[in-house]
Amino acid sequence: MTESIAPPTTGQAQARSTRDLAKVAVSGWLGTAMEFMDFQLYSLAAAIVFNKIFFPDVSPVIGLIAAMATYGVGYVARLFGAVYFGRMGDRIGRKKVLYITIALMGASTTLIGVLPTYAMVGIWAPILLVALRLIQGFGAGAEIAGATVMLAEFASARRRGIISSLVCLGTNSGTLGASALWAILVASLSQDQLLSWGWRIPFLASFVIMLFAIWIRRSIKESPVFEQRADVVDGVALPKEKIKTAAAQAPEAAGTSTIEAALHQKKGKAFLIALGLRFGQAGNSGLVQTFLVGYLATVLLADKTVGTNAIMYGSLLGFVTIPVIGLLGDRFGRRPLYLVLSALTAVFAIPMMLMITSGNSTVITIAMVIGLNLGVLSLFAMESVTMAEFFGARTRFTQLALAKEIGGILATAIGPLLAATLTAVTGHWWPLAAMLIGYSLITLVSAAVGPEVRGRDLVRLEDAV
Repeated sequence: MTESIAPPTTGQAQARSTRDLAKVAVSGWLGTAMEFMDFQLYSLAAAIVFNKIFFPDVSPVIGLIAAMATYGVGYVARLFGAVYFGRMGDRIGRKKVLYITIALMGASTTLIGVLPTYAMVGIWAPILLVALRLIQGFGAGAEIAGATVMLAEFASARRRGIISSLVCLGTNSGTLGASALWAILVASLSQDQLLSWGWRIPFLASFVIMLFAIWIRRSIKESPVFEQRADVVDGVALPKEKIKTAAAQAPEAAGTSTIEAALHQKKGKAFLIALGLRFGQAGNSGLVQTFLVGYLATVLLADKTVGTNAIMYGSLLGFVTIPVIGLLGDRFGRRPLYLVLSALTAVFAIPMMLMITSGNSTVITIAMVIGLNLGVLSLFAMESVTMAEFFGARTRFTQLALAKEIGGILATAIGPLLAATLTAVTGHWWPLAAMLIGYSLITLVSAAVGPEVRGRDLVRLEDAV
C-alpha cells in the first residue's frame, strides 16, 4: 500500500482569520524583541559588570576579554541552532519550533539572573555562564528566521512585505528595552549595589516577556503554507526516500511530479543570492551600530553619549522607516527597492564619514541616524520578506536561518574587527567608507542577478532560482 502524497484540502488549510494573523504578528514581534533584548542585555552586562563578578582574579583587560568571549560563544551556538531547528521546522511545522525556541531563550536568560558569582562557587560561575549562553544562542539561531517564515506564510501576497516587516520592529523594541533598563540601573544604583544584586534585575525581568510570549504561541495556528505543502502528510513532511518510493510505485499520484521536480532542483543559487542580500545589511549593521559607536569615543574623542544617543534616535525613527519600506516593497517590488537602497547607501558612505569626522555632535547624529535607517533597517525590512519568497516551502526555514546566521557571522562579527585593524593601520576613516561601499555593492549585485519574487506562491516547494 502506497502512502498518499496529495496535498491537503486548501480550503481547510487557509481558514485563517485576521485575529490569527494578529496573534502571529504579536508572537513574531515578541520573540524577535526578546532575542535582541537578551543579546543586548548580555552585551551590556559583559561590558559593565561581568568581568568583575565572573572573572575577578584576572586583570581588568583580561576579564573584559573573557566576558566578551562568553558573549561570542552565543553566536557560534546560533549557527547550530539554525541548522537543528530549521530542519525541524521544515519537517514538523513552524509553530512547534517557535514554541521551543522562545522557551530556550527565555529560560536561559532568566537563569543567568540567578547564577552564583565567582565569589560564591569559584570557576563554576563562568562555566555555568558559558553553558547558559550556549543554550540561549542555540534557541536564538532559529527564532528570527522562524518568526519571519511564519509571518510571511500567514500574510496575503498583496500585504506580505509590510506584515513581514513587523518582525524587524522587534529588533528595535528589544534593543531599546535592554538599553533603557541598563541606563536606569546605572543611573539609580551605586557601583556596589549594581555588582551585588542590581545586575540580576534585567535578566529576571525577561521572565515576564517569556511567559507572555509562550502564552501567545500556545494559541497560534500552524502556518497555512506548511499545511498545504504537497509533501506533508498528517502534519509531518515525508522524507526523500519515502517520496521516491511512492513516486516509483504510483507515478500518477497527485502531487508526485511537483514534489519530484522540487527534489531534483539544483540547490545553492537562491541561497548564495540571499546570502549576498544579507551581507549588506549585516555588514552595515556591524559598522554603524557597533564599530562607529566605539570609534567616535576612542578615536575621534567625541562624548561617549553621542554615538549611543544617535543609535537610540535612529532606532526610534526605525519604527516609521521599517513599515514604510515594507509597504513600498509591496507596491514597487523587492528588487527595485534593494537596488535603490543599496545604491543610495554606497553613495552616502563617504559623505557620512565626512559628517562623522566633522566634530559637530549634531552633524554626527544626523549622519548615523540616516546611515542606520538607510543602510541597515531599510534593508532589514526588505530582507524579511524577500528571503522567505526566495526559498521553496520544503527547505524555507532551514535555508533562511542559515543565510541569516552565516551572513551575520561573516559580516557582523568579522566586520568590526577588520574595521578596527584597517583604521589602526591607516590612521584614517576611508577604510570604513570603503567597507560600507563594499557591503552595499555586494547587496546591489545580488539584487541585480536575482529574480523579482514579490507575490510568489509560497506553497511551491522549489526555490525561486
